[in-house]
Amino acid sequence: MSNYLEIAKKKFDMLRDKDNVTILSIESSCDETAVAIVRNGREVLSNIVATQIDIHKRFGGVVPEVASRNHILAISSCYKKALEEANLKADNIDAIAVTYGAGLIGALLVGVNFAKTLAYALNLPLIAVSHIHGHISANYISHLDLKPPFTCLMVSGGHTAILDVDDYCEIKLIGSTVDDSVGECFDKVARVLGLSYPGGPNIDKLAKKGKNNIKFNYHPPLHESYNFSFSGLKTAVVNYVHTLEQRKETVNKENVACSFQEIVTDELTDKVMRYVLENGKKQLVVAGGVGANSRLREKLTKQCEKNNIQIFLPDLKYCTDNAAMIGSMAYYYLKNGLGLADLTLTAKPNVEITLSSKN
Repeated sequence: MSNYLEIAKKKFDMLRDKDNVTILSIESSCDETAVAIVRNGREVLSNIVATQIDIHKRFGGVVPEVASRNHILAISSCYKKALEEANLKADNIDAIAVTYGAGLIGALLVGVNFAKTLAYALNLPLIAVSHIHGHISANYISHLDLKPPFTCLMVSGGHTAILDVDDYCEIKLIGSTVDDSVGECFDKVARVLGLSYPGGPNIDKLAKKGKNNIKFNYHPPLHESYNFSFSGLKTAVVNYVHTLEQRKETVNKENVACSFQEIVTDELTDKVMRYVLENGKKQLVVAGGVGANSRLREKLTKQCEKNNIQIFLPDLKYCTDNAAMIGSMAYYYLKNGLGLADLTLTAKPNVEITLSSKN
């Protein structure tokens, strides 16, 4: 292992000065098995995603053990398809990147162990990448002209935060959720409405048929802060639905979905726009799965246009989990001398959201 690390470090240092770097990346943090090949952080040569949505629908959400087993079944074929789609051989790859956290520990371990095996067999550097930072990098693929500094609204299944991205590897936390993430809130409300997994897209679809005419028993907290709280809203919606059901009254699911979504998207939009305007920011980037929500995209775009702020929204296919975003972030880790891992690398359910190459 020590011999591998010595070789990997030399190659890693050489790659920092190389003009063209081709990285094969692996993502398995939840229920998507993904392998991609990305050149220079921006050019996607292949992006293979094997989704488990249909498998988990019957359970109403992701079952960790089931997800792990299906990652094992899918990852080898995803790797082969990624090379085929890119028309490359393993010898053409410069480095291997993998999501090591945050996520489901068993699911992550499948990707991490596969990546370690590849890196060792091919004598290539192994780059450990944060799933959270990968979501930010999805925008570098969607918008080739995007460069830091910018403010990022992170809205994923596990994280809700406002971040300042001062450089590719200089990320500061401005505010975050103090309880549930917005993605969790969407999923829990969808479940109480009897919607199938994944909840977010189904609420978005249902809300288009409803009216914003339900107030719930809820008052948004943390007015003066840049932090978020969605637990109270989730509870208010659940109580509203359960109360009607106990009274044998009809629940207008369309109106519940619409009213809930309006509150959530108002909270996200108002808070991030307040931060951007109060601090003279000129660019706003959206990242994470909830970034695909049509109402959030509409509100943010309208407010940014009104206030002369440039907004960058990731392509819908890069909002959800994928390996291309991991390959993109791995490139910037590499160029800043970050992320080099050895064969002791393991998965972590939680990772730091901040990042600095100066430490």
